[in-house]
Amino acid sequence: MLIGYKFDNFCSFGDSCELSMNAPVGKVKKRYPDNYVASSLGIDVLKTAVIVGENAGGKSNFINSLMFLKNAFITNQIVKSLSAFINSTRMGQNSDTEQCFELSFISADEIVYTYKLKIDSLGIVAESLKKSTGKRSAGKVVYEVVRDAAGGYVADEVKNKDLISSVLKNSNNSVGLFVNKLALLGDADARKVSDWFVNVLCPEAITADIVTDLKRQDADIQVLKDERYLEIFRMVDYSICGLDINEEKPYTKSVIYRKDSDGNVISRELQMDSTGVKEFFVWAIEIFRVVYEDKVVFADEMDRVLNPVLSDRIVAFITGCEHRGQFVFSSHNVLHLDLKNYMKEQIYFVTKNRDSLSSEMYSLADFPEVRYDNAKIYEFYMKGILGGISVE
Repeated sequence: MLIGYKFDNFCSFGDSCELSMNAPVGKVKKRYPDNYVASSLGIDVLKTAVIVGENAGGKSNFINSLMFLKNAFITNQIVKSLSAFINSTRMGQNSDTEQCFELSFISADEIVYTYKLKIDSLGIVAESLKKSTGKRSAGKVVYEVVRDAAGGYVADEVKNKDLISSVLKNSNNSVGLFVNKLALLGDADARKVSDWFVNVLCPEAITADIVTDLKRQDADIQVLKDERYLEIFRMVDYSICGLDINEEKPYTKSVIYRKDSDGNVISRELQMDSTGVKEFFVWAIEIFRVVYEDKVVFADEMDRVLNPVLSDRIVAFITGCEHRGQFVFSSHNVLHLDLKNYMKEQIYFVTKNRDSLSSEMYSLADFPEVRYDNAKIYEFYMKGILGGISVE
């Protein structure tokens, strides 16, 4: 389960951007007993969060930063900053500016891991991993590798000196993350962190690429064949009564069966259906993974073609089920600004400064004047009081 994520100097985000999935303390949790998961570590984490903001404000860039970080775990390539992903203002100030990514999560065996990566145009500047076993635990350093002035790497602190020495001595240190190398050599902590990034973290956007991604297609077909998937997919249209999955072209040639009020069954290929049904066909797979596979899914504009009723239905389904997955999604739907369904800590805004063109993200919880008995959140937002919207 994700505890928190922060980064800086990525695309439109120049300064530090942070998302916290920590549930608040105090009486407010009693109002929303289904909105969080309690861990044995004394850390309660939120099941869902929504990121609302204007067009071109930076919502997609936030999720793209997670895609960029995850890609470093998947590909065995040189890990370095790419000019296309560096904030233009920061680039103008320093052409060799650094980027930093930091993420904390609770593993399946209830250990908190905090992974930090700092990179520049040459490669990894610093990389570290810490672990702790409780909310108040100071934590222990698993490893901390820093690039020295000569361009080599030294281990400032390390749990297993033999393994890290082997990595520094025998590998091309400009290629691949150190955490992956330690995982390959058998370090249990590094292996769990690498596995979490590759198999649990799912920053997603529905693009044409899914049609040609055969590895994803094979995994998706396994979900589509699960009878529980149909339960989720039917939320888009309760007249749907069955699916016939085409394994060669599941996203276009699969057949949807509907039953009318007279009991007649009507079939239609997915590619001939509405845009909303076609997109939700894919998003329902990710929702399945949250609820039944405990994945941490970041969905870019999940409800861009869905009506507000369905959006609320999806969130209610996720919060109403017992699981250890999480669903964070960006949206233009201002009806999510609702404290009947969300804690303040679950609502985030993204806005872009019109002078610097840099994005900023912050939580509704940052506004103490917004109270739970205050029903004017939508009005505040539309007037620009909460940011996240272009106001002349």
